[in-house]
This record gives sequence, C-alpha cells and structure tokens, in this order.
Amino acid sequence: MIDALKLKSIHDTRDVRLSAQEEADLGRAIRDAEREARAAVAGWDCAEQILRKRPTRAERTRGGAVKRLEVAMEALEEYAREHGDADPEVRADARTARNAWQRGETLRWQLAMSGIRIARGEARKLTCSLMAEEDLVQEGFIGLLRAASRFDPDRGIRFSTYARWWVRAQMTRSIETKGRMVRLPGGAVEQLRNLRRAADRFETDGEEYGVDELAEEVGIEAARAKFLLSIGGVVSSSQEDEDGHRLEDRFEADVDGDDVEDLTESRRMFDRVAHVFDEVLDDREKFIINRHYGLHGEDEHNMASIARELGLSRERVRQIERRALGRLRTAM
Repeated sequence: MIDALKLKSIHDTRDVRLSAQEEADLGRAIRDAEREARAAVAGWDCAEQILRKRPTRAERTRGGAVKRLEVAMEALEEYAREHGDADPEVRADARTARNAWQRGETLRWQLAMSGIRIARGEARKLTCSLMAEEDLVQEGFIGLLRAASRFDPDRGIRFSTYARWWVRAQMTRSIETKGRMVRLPGGAVEQLRNLRRAADRFETDGEEYGVDELAEEVGIEAARAKFLLSIGGVVSSSQEDEDGHRLEDRFEADVDGDDVEDLTESRRMFDRVAHVFDEVLDDREKFIINRHYGLHGEDEHNMASIARELGLSRERVRQIERRALGRLRTAM
C-alpha cells in the first residue's frame, strides 16, 4: 500500500518520489474513484445521454472518457438542483458522484506532484529568452496533471516515464504559443515544429536542403513553409548552428514580399482586436470569453465549469457571453 504520509495533503507539493508499485496503486485507486462516480450517475437520463453519445476521435482516449464523465456528473448536479426537492434520490446520487470525483482529483494531484522533479528538469533544458524557467515549471505542472488523468497502470509503463512526454509537450507548446507577439494556431505550430525536425534530420545526415525540400518532407506547400519559418521565432530558431548562422536567417531571403505584407496585416489585425477587447469588455466578460474559447494559450472550458468558477448559473454566463460578443462585433 502507499505510505499515508505521501498522501497527506492535496496542497503538498514536495518532491516525493514514488516507486513503480506505488504509482500503479495510485493509478488503480484513481480508476476505482472514477468507477464509483460512474455508478452513481448511471441510470439518470441527463447523464446517460452524455456518456452514451458516440465519442469523437479525440474522445476515444482515457482522457476523453474522464472528461465526458465529469461533464455527465455536472449535468446530473444541475438536474439535482432543479429537481432535488421532488426527487431526493437524485440529490444523493449527485453527492455520491461528486465525493468520488473529488477523491479521484486528490489522488490525481498526488500522482502528478510525484513528478515535480521532471517538470523542473525539463524546464532547465528549455529555458530561453521567451519564457522564464519558473513559467515553464508551471506549464510542466499542467502537463503532469494531464498525464495523471490519462495514466493507465495496466499498460506496464511507469508514470514518471509517461509524464515526461506530456510535460515536454506542454512546455514546447507554451513556448510556441505564448512566447511570441502573434500567436500561431495549433496546426501551424505543429507544422513549424515538423519543419525544424526535418531540418535537423537533413543536417544530421549532412545533406543540402532548402525550403522546397523541407516543405516536401513535411507535406505542405513551399510558400507556407517559407511563411512559417519567417515568423517562427522560438528557441531553436534563435540559436546559432556550428557555423554561427541562425536557422531563421537561413530562410529570411526566401520569403516573398506578399508573405511579409500578409504578416504585417495579420499583426495589425491582432493589435486592433486586442485593443477593442480591452476597451469594450469589462473584467467579467473578458474572463468568460478567454475561458470559453481558450484564448492566450488556455484550454477551452464549458459553460458549466465557468459558471461554477463565477458562482453564477450557466444560463447567466451564456447571456453575458452573448452580450460581450455583440459588443465586440459592433466595435469592430
């Protein structure tokens, strides 16, 4: 069994290392808590409609299943608030599901915090002028929590091994999205990363290459590859190679004037939207828009979770969002 001292507090973020058996025990305890929550919401139509809905490709993972269970539980809680007086059983089941879920959340936190050293180690490797080490450590914590929600102990992989990939992915994505004046879409970030990997492979093999060869390797148009490389100012592009040249400098001369003009126009539009956003909306409206649409590198949140954070009803949050979007459209 897991040492009780290691599970003392959800707020305890000391660097506590777990053995492989302890990691597996924690993973199974988390799964048991999720099963208890699932059993509590089973049979209620409002929850079953969510759980039985055919999952999208992104939801066919353990992480997707856990997220759907959380949404189903929130739907049951909302139903219990509206009909709990007439049907006390639904209120009891909603409470049971919430207690089991909270227990699972506590265990996920403890499992995630067992990998603090991983977050700190990866942050030291990726620290650059665009993001400080402490900011990267915080991103690493997010990666650890995501890994904890997706960890399957029956696969025979240690959590510390599994979590390292999530931590590094979260950090590199944060550098790409937050460490620049103009945020790139997720698809463009992935293409830019693939371009750099292709360049590294060519250099390792000692082969001559240009933008056309990189674009063909990645499977995108040469014009798009030129554009991405021209605005991809992240850590690897600002570092010098053995000959003292920067990766971004290698492709600057190949960028067409139209691409530069498009980039300038995009930046102008970005500045305009940011100005209108700050001037037109109040703090609560900004918070709701940011959380719902995942702006500034955040994850998207549903109305129920936003309403819970603000202490409002879901319908009230929806009304505020509609009003905010209308004001933005008018101002633009």
